[in-house]
Amino acid sequence: MELAPAAPRADSISLADSFERYLQDKGKGRGGDGGNYRRNAARELKRFGRWAAGDCGRNEWTGIVPDDVDRDPTFEDLDERVFRAYARHLGSDRALKQNTIHTYYHYISAWCGWCTNEGYLEGHYARRASATAPLPDDDGRKPGDQQIWTPQQRHTLTRYVDDRVTDAIETYRTLPEDVDPLDRQRARYTILKAARDRALVFVIAYTAVRVGELLRDPNDPRRRGVQWGEISLDDGNMDVYRKKQQWDIASLPGPVIAPLRNYRTLMDPPTVQWPVFPTFDQRTLATLVRDELGEQGAIDDHRDEYARDFLLALDEDIHPPSITTDGARSILQRLSEAAEVDIEHPKHDYLAPHGGRRGMGEILVRGFGYTVAARYLDSSEKMIRKRYSHIEADELGALATEAINEIDSI
Repeated sequence: MELAPAAPRADSISLADSFERYLQDKGKGRGGDGGNYRRNAARELKRFGRWAAGDCGRNEWTGIVPDDVDRDPTFEDLDERVFRAYARHLGSDRALKQNTIHTYYHYISAWCGWCTNEGYLEGHYARRASATAPLPDDDGRKPGDQQIWTPQQRHTLTRYVDDRVTDAIETYRTLPEDVDPLDRQRARYTILKAARDRALVFVIAYTAVRVGELLRDPNDPRRRGVQWGEISLDDGNMDVYRKKQQWDIASLPGPVIAPLRNYRTLMDPPTVQWPVFPTFDQRTLATLVRDELGEQGAIDDHRDEYARDFLLALDEDIHPPSITTDGARSILQRLSEAAEVDIEHPKHDYLAPHGGRRGMGEILVRGFGYTVAARYLDSSEKMIRKRYSHIEADELGALATEAINEIDSI
């Protein structure tokens, strides 16, 4: 099998080349040449490239390359101070509204995140607090900036993760009897990972629980991620540590129960203290297994009996940590791309976790009103009315249209 070429080193690719690679990855159609996101991102990346080179129409600005160096900007010139300066540059343009500034900056931030994943940058500098500090407060005048999963997007993603589990199980069942034990373990590992991803997607899509209440926060020991002992599938609820700093019961609606029940059966967690959404990160699990089994000796020999350290941790009841909120975003990015979800959004080229919560809020407001939606979303009715004001505007517009038609028909 021919291997794909390795990604170029950061010192061998220009910023302009990275722009094109990024746009190809994010574009639609053959060759990644189409899509509104690509077109809008290309415009903003070009603007950023000119600014970085000192070509932004301001005589006092010479770019991000040191004055005594004669070359084009490179990745070694980028750090959080550069993105902070660019945020300030956007904010100084009086022709731009606050929400427009945020939208333009998010295109650059998304490219920065891609560069981090590709190994061109050591960190997501554009997302750091010091970089975003100069951005103005968003005036909230453009509700479209807030992603909401549409019914079609939700259906596409949930159908994909369903099919992924089904395919993994079928592959496992059709393995020949004399297959290598490690290959059988790898097939089981694929099932467990697919089942975890499916359960996570359904919970985010239908419960409206904040992802920070569901998963681990490395900076807050109280948020260590939901455990199996905190979920009651028979009663249809789970205990979560809410944003308001207290434990509360969240509902698990019908569509969530079957994926969770099937996932629990497949995983068969050894104790109720196991995280519902454990990390599958190999580096994290390798360190964990070595630390836990260090006193027993012959660790490597024991590990060699397992195709993945996660399976060893499962058998030995070594509790892995829950995935983090950043981990959930990475999973949704991967799944959104694999499922080929149709997404046209200025800030996100994937189905982000908060979009699932807002999508469920949209369903509840339209179906049962603001009071019920506020209770389900664990928020105030005032906040829900503000966040979903576009629904009330639509309804009032329909009433006004009906009134006008009645008058005109007289």
